[in-house]
Amino acid sequence: MLELSLTAAFLVGLLGGGHCAGMCGGIVGAVSISLPNAKPKVPYLLGYNLGRITSYCIAGGIAGAVGASSFFLSHVLPIEKILYALASLMLILLGLYLSGISAVLTRVESLGQRIWKRIQPYGKRFMPVQNPAQAFGLGLVWGWLPCGLVYSVLIAAIATGSPLQGALLMLAFGLGTLPTLLAMGLAAVRLKSWLQQPWVRKVSGFAVLAFGVAGLCRLLALN
Repeated sequence: MLELSLTAAFLVGLLGGGHCAGMCGGIVGAVSISLPNAKPKVPYLLGYNLGRITSYCIAGGIAGAVGASSFFLSHVLPIEKILYALASLMLILLGLYLSGISAVLTRVESLGQRIWKRIQPYGKRFMPVQNPAQAFGLGLVWGWLPCGLVYSVLIAAIATGSPLQGALLMLAFGLGTLPTLLAMGLAAVRLKSWLQQPWVRKVSGFAVLAFGVAGLCRLLALN
């Protein structure tokens, strides 16, 4: 199968923890800090992350459906291979970005800013967060935040050519990001400072880059 495997998607989410801390760490920290000390934080953090991952799955399902509709051109163009090559290139750019070598990926993220400006105001309806249900709603909104990490896996979801497989791929990716963002809510400042250390960013970045290079090599081998 050409599409990114579920295991690889999970590892990309896990290794991209530093990027997640930068993109979503602020809102997660705000949810955590705004709670009274007497309230347990875990249900709220789980609610937020469940909402976020739900949005990822919806996006993955849509991406898979787009892939399925485009595969009718497979007799004209090698659509699946083109999408897989693009997903691998996105992972390489992501690895370079995470390691601090290149910021080209930020230009890709900027493409979603117009849509995000329309979606973001809905998040204010759930602030301040008073219960886990509101945290879930806030996560649903923030799941659409423009993110190169998400976009990289979404392209792979398109390449699956299946709404179900696309949703499962994004589910695996979302679960990979879960440990970092849960920990961010419980120890926001300490964890964020650790994730932003140069050596952590480089190790994570080169690991994600390796997924992209391996994907291109696999594609060449198939050809």
